[in-house]
Amino acid sequence: MFTFAKRTARRVLENFFPRWLNRLEYDRQSFLRFNEKYVEYRFVYDKLAALYPREVLDVGTGLTALPHSMRNAGSLVTATDNVRDYWPAGMVNRHYHVLNDDIRKTRLTGSYDLITCITVLHHIPEADDAVRNLFSLLKPGGHLILTFPYTERSYVPNVYELPGSSYGQNEPYITQSFSRKELDRWTQDHGATILDQEYWQFWEGEHWTVGAQMIPPQQRSAEDRHQFTCLLLRKD
Repeated sequence: MFTFAKRTARRVLENFFPRWLNRLEYDRQSFLRFNEKYVEYRFVYDKLAALYPREVLDVGTGLTALPHSMRNAGSLVTATDNVRDYWPAGMVNRHYHVLNDDIRKTRLTGSYDLITCITVLHHIPEADDAVRNLFSLLKPGGHLILTFPYTERSYVPNVYELPGSSYGQNEPYITQSFSRKELDRWTQDHGATILDQEYWQFWEGEHWTVGAQMIPPQQRSAEDRHQFTCLLLRKD
């Protein structure tokens, strides 16, 4: 009797409930706006395909399936997020197991061939602390993939406060837009080299969320108008 009950409970938890949840999400789809995921995930997978890292850390996973997809390719993947602080109502990622860890004061002790931190860093006021720990968790010669709002010559502490910002004013977190000054400081402080950097224009205004959104976004040069960047760095 106990074995039958255990099997039944397992079937409900592993099969019926996920199937019900998937259908519920499918039925409740509604379009709000496009975001940056197509651009940054294409960049991430291009670099993964070139590097084939064995041990990967994804920082700031949230609800995404990125760690699950990297594990499907064979990499050993650790996923983390600051669950208690950043997600006041709690967070459960049903694609992958996510460790509760604050990258500003990480408790992780491993070292990784590659770390992904995808549209996360700009939400962290103490971004320098986060970057320091990201590099501390990389093996020598390891790689770091970062994506975030960016404008080459001007740092913005919170784009949602800019005139013309199209959303985000009621969010409980900030969104910084970084610049070359921050990149230079990070690479110099942590002995890193930028191997590749892409610049993308998502908005008609000068900074992220400002002005009308451009769909599809356009890849630009550092001299052209842009509001977003994708970066591959190596720890030397």
